[in-house]
Amino acid sequence: MKRRSVKSAVSLSRQAAAVSDGGDSKRKAKLMEYEELPEYLKDNEYKKVLQTFDRIHDILGDDDNEADGENEDSYIRQIAKPPISHTTKDSNPIPLWPWFVFLAGAMSCLIFSSISHLFACHSRRFYFFFWRLDYAGISLMIVSSFFSPLYYTFSDHPYWLFLYLFLITLIGILVVVTLLAPSLSSPRFRSFRAALFLCMGFSGVIPATHAVILHWDHPQIIVSLGYEIAMGVLYGVGAVFYVSRIPERWKPGAFDIVGHSHQIFHVFVVAAALAHTAATLVIMEWRRGLNA
Repeated sequence: MKRRSVKSAVSLSRQAAAVSDGGDSKRKAKLMEYEELPEYLKDNEYKKVLQTFDRIHDILGDDDNEADGENEDSYIRQIAKPPISHTTKDSNPIPLWPWFVFLAGAMSCLIFSSISHLFACHSRRFYFFFWRLDYAGISLMIVSSFFSPLYYTFSDHPYWLFLYLFLITLIGILVVVTLLAPSLSSPRFRSFRAALFLCMGFSGVIPATHAVILHWDHPQIIVSLGYEIAMGVLYGVGAVFYVSRIPERWKPGAFDIVGHSHQIFHVFVVAAALAHTAATLVIMEWRRGLNA
């Protein structure tokens, strides 16, 4: 038994070496220390960096990706026809384009983020291009998330609706233009970028307060406000992880692949987007009831 287990171990180690080599020395995975990295990749001194994707691919395997694809297809089928779009003979349909604007902005942000994380480490040129694309996606998501609640809340007040939509769109454009500067993509401006996006998101406090004043006697508005407050808390906590680089600063190297601050930040971002989705659906249902 011992001899067989030793042979198995040797066989597994050879297979792992073969996979790592990939038949091509150029693709061999290599861990690099933080000090060895080019300056533009020194974003987090508490992590080591994989030079290639081979190691991560070997760890995750293809089966997990296929399972994720099946789960994603199931999820898409469930949300393809949201309950809010179903109307009865006694109800009046409401415009759905603001809802689709939010969905398009959120999905674009996540797609841009995925592409950026995949290709930004390719070269210096790719690094600055894709991270600026990521920042543009974040701004797009923030702006698009304003459209649904503003439209359905202030559709009876077109001047306020136009003013708020115009201002958040203008702020979004200014933020994108500001972050197009390559210098602002560097790691030392991490806190500035987080503060900029937080200020942009929390500017929604003004129209939210206005909405409560206008519709304080409608409980759906209060429920929706509760979801939006939860969204703000989730974004804020995520930003704290993003800036503080916890937990990898406590144990450098232990969270290189799973569990580091940037992954935790993304979990909070998705949770905040879901909270905002719930708030928007409540407002849509309320508006549909008013139009009935």
